[in-house]
Amino acid sequence: MALRIRPAGREVRQHVDGPELPVCWLLAEWPAGESEPVQYWLSDLPSGMPLTTLVRLAKLRWRIEHDYREMKQALGLAHFEGRTWNGWHHHVTLVSVAHAFCTLQRLARTPKEAAPA
Repeated sequence: MALRIRPAGREVRQHVDGPELPVCWLLAEWPAGESEPVQYWLSDLPSGMPLTTLVRLAKLRWRIEHDYREMKQALGLAHFEGRTWNGWHHHVTLVSVAHAFCTLQRLARTPKEAAPA
């Protein structure tokens, strides 16, 4: 479900310069059989944006969080113990390249070539 709304609340009004709050999208994930929505998103994307694009972008956050967790846990992003900018930059670059390699390997596999359990 997607609606165009004007958000309200003191916190929202403190961050807006003018008297009128901007209209934005309210997306709600409401699975069939559920009595109410299970997840909500607010978006300031333009009003002409297709619903499929809104949903894809809203759900993209999960992919980003998953990738960051993989980089920290499996690829060593959280293991840097150096003290210089160049050392940190080198470490982050190598982790990013390793993540890109793993992603490309995962995308190149066909579903029948899935990793053994």
